[in-house]
Amino acid sequence: MTIPEFLQADFTALNERWRDTELDPWRLVLAHHCERGMSAQRYGDIPRWHQALKDLPTIDPATIQLNAPRVGCQGPIRATQRADLETALRGLQPWRKGPFELFGVHIDTEWRSDWKWDRLLPGLKPLTGRRVLDVGCGSGYHCWRMLGAGAKEVIGIDPTPLFVLQFKALQFYCRQANIHVLPTAMEHLPRPLKAFDSVFSMGVLYHRRSPIDHLHELRDALVSNGQLILETLVVDGDATSVLVPGGRYSRMGNIWFLPSTLALTGWLEKLGFSHVDLVDCGYTTTAEQRSTDWMTFHSLAQFLDPRDKRKTVEGYPAPQRAIIVADAP
Repeated sequence: MTIPEFLQADFTALNERWRDTELDPWRLVLAHHCERGMSAQRYGDIPRWHQALKDLPTIDPATIQLNAPRVGCQGPIRATQRADLETALRGLQPWRKGPFELFGVHIDTEWRSDWKWDRLLPGLKPLTGRRVLDVGCGSGYHCWRMLGAGAKEVIGIDPTPLFVLQFKALQFYCRQANIHVLPTAMEHLPRPLKAFDSVFSMGVLYHRRSPIDHLHELRDALVSNGQLILETLVVDGDATSVLVPGGRYSRMGNIWFLPSTLALTGWLEKLGFSHVDLVDCGYTTTAEQRSTDWMTFHSLAQFLDPRDKRKTVEGYPAPQRAIIVADAP
């Protein structure tokens, strides 16, 4: 089995760290799933993205920024290096989660993910010394914030190869141990692992055909009394309210279930979660999600009804997101 070159260091570290621990069952199957996740036969752009990663100029950082809105690093850089750096990073477009800044190059991502981080902080148990899993982590922006908040180990998983390579571009300069983004999905984790102190699932639940199964998977990854941090699209309504879009929702075709916060609370309690608390709920704005020079495709502004911003172009309620925390049984 061939592990991609840019993941070799990750596998070496994880093999040493996870052997004979609760994560040993995952260690034994991880290589297979990651090799498949980075298959150039399945994703034709992987060689181009990999080349962009190889084209990053070697620059030594003077400072690393993990607790600032723009995650990244700073240090002396020549004009030619800066031009090469920006060219290589633009070879990894589109950038969706961020923002990042490397040696003065600001990667202005589609999402202001730092705003979401600020919203969830009031409900977050301290991460100091905790092992953390971030499901559907994208480019790993929130993984960096978790490490900056004191987590002892952060594992992000996302099946999209581009996002993994974007993370590796940041890691090329930030050079932090105990943080990894792996090209795999939640359903590939052995169950039950019962290995993580905190599990984040943000922007994933509504993409799952069976939301209850996803919540069950998250529960099985947590140690007893570990904290789930769940962020998802919701709708207004009572404990029985769930929107099942008939077709697309906000121009997305893979949206299945949008519960009310009360319904979502009931789902979690039915699975045995306790201390279920709503931390935040509000409508997504075009200041938080928008097209930029680093993500030039359509974004939220094109997904809303131009005559009534309270609705999507399909006539459904506009995107409203909730953050809920809960303790595993």
